[in-house]
Amino acid sequence: MPSALTICLLAVLPAAAHAQIAAFEPAGDLAAQTLAITNVLFIGGGVIFAAVMLVLGAAMLGPARLRAALSHRRWLVGAGVVFPVVVLSALLVYTFSAASAMVTGQQAPAAARIEVAAELWWWRVRYLDERGNALFETANEIRIPAGEPVQLDLISPNVIHSFWVPALAGKIDMIPGRVNRMRLRATAPGTYRGQCAEYCGGQHAKMAFHVVALARDDYAGWIAQRRGATAGAGERPGAPGRDLFSRNGCGLCHAVRGTEAAGTIGPDLTDVGSREWLAAGTLPNTRANMARWISDSQALKPGSRMPAYRQFSTEELAALADYLGSLR
Repeated sequence: MPSALTICLLAVLPAAAHAQIAAFEPAGDLAAQTLAITNVLFIGGGVIFAAVMLVLGAAMLGPARLRAALSHRRWLVGAGVVFPVVVLSALLVYTFSAASAMVTGQQAPAAARIEVAAELWWWRVRYLDERGNALFETANEIRIPAGEPVQLDLISPNVIHSFWVPALAGKIDMIPGRVNRMRLRATAPGTYRGQCAEYCGGQHAKMAFHVVALARDDYAGWIAQRRGATAGAGERPGAPGRDLFSRNGCGLCHAVRGTEAAGTIGPDLTDVGSREWLAAGTLPNTRANMARWISDSQALKPGSRMPAYRQFSTEELAALADYLGSLR
């Protein structure tokens, strides 16, 4: 039987293969503060461990005079009680004060409010207005304005998940029946990979997402584009890929704003052509991979709700991939 450590390592290999998982390269306020706390605790723990090992080595292997001195009561009390209590208390006070500062720093008004729902196994992303009403929906990619705080409302309609963008912030669980909130602020534009960090089923390891931090003007332009009534219409009616999409019932599960497709079971595909990845971080978004995903999704992500469409010919798959790639 494989050990628990082996299972954990195998579970994270698909995500770890991408260098964007960067817990030690913070690009956000919360991640930087978390790393600072981690460093202090590791150093403090290392000092305690080194001191204990040094005294233990001296007590076992040192000269007789030194071993006799170490047997005195003052050494037992000082090294065994006073030293760890002082060091651990100092670390405790530091951790509480640093954590309190992290909470206090999250009080600034949010520049955007986004609801993220953990599905099996992908991420539904809704952009909300000031009253909490949905403006539009996308999937597996969260775009935020760089340098400004953003509020994330994290929910799960199925099982417990955990939302984790190591370069930007720590983990927070997504629990059915609850709304947990997180504030993010990316210090600079960039793309940061995230991952579900709570085992949630067979394809947990292939449940990744990306946070894309944009310059303020770029973000405002993207929001305006996505709110457009005909966004994502893609190819004109009558084009081969669009007709195939419509005739085969794809719109029963997926939505494409500006068309008759209005499904809510699967990811909204209005802007799928502009996303960097397919199937929640499983494949880079290329024409060939789009065709692979359509024809053999169950081989790539067994147990997902996307059925495999093996009945399509190579030409039909190419037409579908071209249509979906045009949705931007």
